[in-house]
Amino acid sequence: MMFSTETSCWFIRKVICWRATASIAWSVLLLPPTTAVFVILSRFSLFHPFQTISECLSLLMSASSVFSLILLGGVIIMAGFLTLEYYTVIPTIACSKIALLGQLLHPRQFINSLAHCLMGIIVGWCCAITIGCRYEMLGYPCKNSDGYPQMCVNEYHLIILLAGAFVGFSHSLLGVIHNINYISFQTVQQYKYFRFKGSLPLVVMCSATQAFYSIKNYVVLYFFLGYIPRAWICKTLNLHLDSSIHPLDSIAGLLDLSLLYHLWISATFLLFTWYITLLLFRIFVTEVYTFPVQSSFTEDSHQCLPKVITEKQPMILKFLALQDLALLSQHSPSRRSEVFSLSQPGGHPHNWNAISKECLALLADLTQRLVAYHETVATNGRAKTLSNGSERKISSETSSTEDMMSPRPTFLMKTPTSVFARSVGRSSQSPLTIPFTPDLDSPFASPALRRLAAAPEQGSPWHGSVQSPHVMRKAPKLWSTSTADSLFNGSPEPTPASVPSPKKEATKPSFLVQFLQNRKEQLPEASSQALFADSQAHIWALEGLSYLVQASFTEDQFGVVQTTLPSILSSMLLLQEAVDRHFKLPHASSKPVRSTSTMGDSTYKTLRFALRATLKTALYRITTTFGDHLKAVEMSAEHRKRLQQFLEYKE
Repeated sequence: MMFSTETSCWFIRKVICWRATASIAWSVLLLPPTTAVFVILSRFSLFHPFQTISECLSLLMSASSVFSLILLGGVIIMAGFLTLEYYTVIPTIACSKIALLGQLLHPRQFINSLAHCLMGIIVGWCCAITIGCRYEMLGYPCKNSDGYPQMCVNEYHLIILLAGAFVGFSHSLLGVIHNINYISFQTVQQYKYFRFKGSLPLVVMCSATQAFYSIKNYVVLYFFLGYIPRAWICKTLNLHLDSSIHPLDSIAGLLDLSLLYHLWISATFLLFTWYITLLLFRIFVTEVYTFPVQSSFTEDSHQCLPKVITEKQPMILKFLALQDLALLSQHSPSRRSEVFSLSQPGGHPHNWNAISKECLALLADLTQRLVAYHETVATNGRAKTLSNGSERKISSETSSTEDMMSPRPTFLMKTPTSVFARSVGRSSQSPLTIPFTPDLDSPFASPALRRLAAAPEQGSPWHGSVQSPHVMRKAPKLWSTSTADSLFNGSPEPTPASVPSPKKEATKPSFLVQFLQNRKEQLPEASSQALFADSQAHIWALEGLSYLVQASFTEDQFGVVQTTLPSILSSMLLLQEAVDRHFKLPHASSKPVRSTSTMGDSTYKTLRFALRATLKTALYRITTTFGDHLKAVEMSAEHRKRLQQFLEYKE
């Protein structure tokens, strides 16, 4: 069910659009001082410093500079609009190389790349006009070999225009690879000014570093292919080549330190303006928003926290609501009392019921995803149906949690689709999905892969649950249900060893099929990151629940929390068991190194570690508050044993 129109309108109109507009306005206001710094750096001379400053001041007051600022302001507005259009709070993680290629070739990404190329050309033209001298005009008068006047192409102007397009295109592609459109939320709340001030050195460093590598690649590309756009421009605009100077697609032409410096400083200016726009957008959009817990007016009830927290779209609304829940549960006793309050008339804890149900549903969602992931890895990436015993175990452990919830869809927050490839379960409509299952319906799947991944027969000794990947390498079973039935019935069934092999050998896949199949091999580290891509929501749900339960020990006058305490503890213990099993996998326990040379936010790579720490802290927060009182809480023997470890500080 999609997000209601009424709620979408009020939140987008009153919150997101205004915040995005404010971030773009500040980016435009910062454009004049940024341009002034660029002018000084592009024209500065060590031998004539005062003359350079005087020329820069006169240039900034000229009509051409004003026109350039207007164009740059339009580019900033366009960049802010693209950021608003493409931003996400859940990163899209490609679990294989072919999936990453699919993201880069997506039509939506093509439009984004084209827009950045056009914006790069506009900024390159403004930089060429600002630097002046030999970069100012695309054409200039010259004479041919016979002495007749003609118009020649100014390759110095052209190379800056093409550099802007190349840097814009590279920036767009790197944005997909590094998830530059992903915005994360700060753990420690800061004022906007201090966040901007603290991130400014990173913006400068990332802009200069990426500009250096982009220009390096651009120079190499121009050396080999620069004649193509130059010939096209000459033919289109009826311009000629000046034979008296070296063409720039040569070693002599590119070994111009002044040219290389101006290319690099122009690319740095381009990326800096875009990164400032992105940084301000992140700061404004992720600012804390306070939702009312309850309202005296019925028409405003859709804006209250218990209602907003259950919405699915837009995801920024759900994340801001969960962030507000985590903050109020820690720092606002007056708002906590509204959560614990009863409705009048009727005396029902509607606020607490709505909030706790949504948080428990989020925890149950992540638990089931982890169970499905572990079952897949345990079977070497082969899809398997859960056995009856496994289903009974899971259903018995989650029965107390399900009693807490009203009938609703199992998954309230979808994991990014790049995590999973196929469905698992008894029917094709099962919500559980598997990260490591090969796509057998793909035309690139080899016949051997289809035979290996085919579902085993009911009587096969390979049928059933496999608990370890090492089991697949053991010898065939000597005794099974099928062999016993065959002995008593007198009709032996063929075993895997006795099945005659087909006479005709399988056709060997072509080189292209093998290449694409290898590219589809999934990366375990990326799959684990994608599994926890939305875990910031679960972290806030854990913090909100645990702090509210802790506060209820002294603040809950009506005992509304005590009725759901068994479900909360069971959900947390089930999730911890699933998380502990996941971290026993080799690829899950290795913490990736954060990159400091890109503006892409890499905090999603360590969300699983933050979730594990938050989960353990939440359980300790509850056990230290209630102590031995928890022994009276109804739960299974296994959970009681696990909870005792927390009471004794042994976890």
